[in-house]
Amino acid sequence: MSQIFVFQRNSFTKAPHSVAREVVESRPGCCEDARRSSGDVEQVFQDLIRYGKTKRPLEQRRAVLRLLDVPKRWFWHFYAISVLWNGLLFVLSFRAVIFGEALPEFLTDILGFLTGCPPSAWTELPLTVLVLQALLWVHSFRRLLECLLVSIFSDGMIHVVQYAFGLSYYIFLGLTVLCAGVSPPTDGLLRDSTGPFLSQLTWYHIAGALLFIWASLLQHRSLSLLASLRTNSSGKVETLAHRIPHGGWFELVSCPHYLAELLIYTALGVCCGCCSLTWWLVVLYIFCNQALAAQLCHEYYQRTFKAYPRHRKAFIPLLL
Repeated sequence: MSQIFVFQRNSFTKAPHSVAREVVESRPGCCEDARRSSGDVEQVFQDLIRYGKTKRPLEQRRAVLRLLDVPKRWFWHFYAISVLWNGLLFVLSFRAVIFGEALPEFLTDILGFLTGCPPSAWTELPLTVLVLQALLWVHSFRRLLECLLVSIFSDGMIHVVQYAFGLSYYIFLGLTVLCAGVSPPTDGLLRDSTGPFLSQLTWYHIAGALLFIWASLLQHRSLSLLASLRTNSSGKVETLAHRIPHGGWFELVSCPHYLAELLIYTALGVCCGCCSLTWWLVVLYIFCNQALAAQLCHEYYQRTFKAYPRHRKAFIPLLL
């Protein structure tokens, strides 16, 4: 009886981790399945935040995940959609601001659904809306030309979810400009629309436009330098390999074209009088998105090139 008691006591006082280890050891496939599942989730997450050269090599990714890849050179699709859609919104906004015409019913219905405002809220649009729509269209048209005529894309890939998001992003961006145009007075200086056309022009429209032009030139110069890394002196493509960029703001940061993108959206915020909460939320998203992309690209350069300049930051000179 005493021996039975000792056996039972030892079995019940066994350490919990020992019991857990025995259970796992008795089911070896369970632990392996859990690790595989965890790895798949991490890989999907990495695919959703990385693209192009920062993605894992194809041989390190499962075949089923590679089926969800589309070429990064399809970036031009985003800007083609933006040129068409935001060009339409610009024309409609122009006619509304200059000639006092009402926006189409389908558009006011969409805007009413997004904001909860009645269709009468868009009977008079401020000049600021027209300025934002014009600059947004110019930006999209320039980026479309750069994708088609300047940039030299490698065989990098993007996830199909990133692709679908990019297609819808510029559609909603144009709608966001119109939604901000009917925001309450506390949401900015977008409600200065009652005067004549020229009387609505203010200093922040001019300041924002100047910053927009400078940031656009910075982005174009940076993209041209990146393209030159893959061409010879005659402009003929000689390689699709990645190289260390030099010149311009590349001497300060790894991704000045991403910084320029942030400055472009900041310029549009200045055009709103620096007071539109709606648009500054857009700028906040751009900051997070471009900062993450720049950091991943910066890490790729440091990991790939041993002689990569140590003084360079990823995104913002001297800071980030």
